[in-house]
Amino acid sequence: MLYCPYCGVQTKEEETYCIKCGKHLPEDRYNRLGNKPNVKRWKLPLLSSALLLLLFIAFYVTLEIRTAKAKEYYMEGEQKVLAQDYQAAQTLFQNALKLKDNFQHAEASLAFMDKAISIEATLKESKQLLEEEKYAKALESLSQSEKDLQDFNGEAVNQIVERITKERNTIKLEKLKHALQQEPDIDQLKILLWDATTIETAEAEQLSANIREQIVNFVFAKASEHLTNNQFNNANVIVKDGLKYAPDSEKLVSLQTTIDKEKVAFETAQQSRIEQAMTTANKEQQLNKSEAIELNKIEITSDDQENLVVKGQVQSVATIPINSIMVEYVIKTNKGEEILTNEVYVFPDELYPDETGNFEFTHYDINDKNQALKVEVKTITWYKE
Repeated sequence: MLYCPYCGVQTKEEETYCIKCGKHLPEDRYNRLGNKPNVKRWKLPLLSSALLLLLFIAFYVTLEIRTAKAKEYYMEGEQKVLAQDYQAAQTLFQNALKLKDNFQHAEASLAFMDKAISIEATLKESKQLLEEEKYAKALESLSQSEKDLQDFNGEAVNQIVERITKERNTIKLEKLKHALQQEPDIDQLKILLWDATTIETAEAEQLSANIREQIVNFVFAKASEHLTNNQFNNANVIVKDGLKYAPDSEKLVSLQTTIDKEKVAFETAQQSRIEQAMTTANKEQQLNKSEAIELNKIEITSDDQENLVVKGQVQSVATIPINSIMVEYVIKTNKGEEILTNEVYVFPDELYPDETGNFEFTHYDINDKNQALKVEVKTITWYKE
């Protein structure tokens, strides 16, 4: 069979021009043999390319549709997350991953959903632990949940963190109330005050104010007690410690001022008393040294044998015991002529303050016993303890 070498249509031997393409046919029959297969080999690659192109377009369109649907699921999932409907969001993210491989945002969101659902369960559990007054365990579980969120960020994460913080404040507040009902001592109150200041709620602020007032009242009473006993340093230490917890307390600031003033006044008065005591001591020392004995009386008489007898009495005006008191006297005539001088010891030997002692001596050696005589004390000496 003969074919047109240009378009491949079958021709007759006697035909000079192709009835289809109108081109001049070769006169040599050999050139008109086997042209049809050549035409087919040229068309097949073209058809294959067209088919591949159609398949690629179909695949691309399908992929685009799946990707668009995956993104739609993802966007809807994000809305569910913000609405805190984590179960629904988890399903949507799973659907998105089924439609689009290597959808990193969906993978990350799905991982976040696992944490969010777990934390949701923890928040419910913490409420139960709160009712059972298991405060430490509840706070520990919340802290762990917060750590689980460290690798995530965004508005949804902030929402969960806010819920954890709110729940933590609620638990800490109830724990604080429970502790205050146990009538804590001053050291426990100080710890509870610090705990209260970490809770950012209006109720916690009121509790903090109440605790501060209790601390102020205790400190004021304790410091005032020391102040009454003139223990100024102790009082000052207590007030300064109290001001650490209530720095704006007008009551404690005023008391500290009072303590400082009273301390100065006391020290001034004490110094005055010391000086006065030293002056008194000096006077007493001088008195005990030179004026410890006063002469109450001295007289000269005669005994039954007409012997002259000198006797008298002295009194201690010292502030300490004195002993070995000796009285030196002189006997004179009325004209002032000295007849003799003598020394005599007082008895008892030791005199205490305000006590009196006596002395007496009989003279056997005076010849002129009939003339008028008189006696005078010259000196009195003594020893101190």
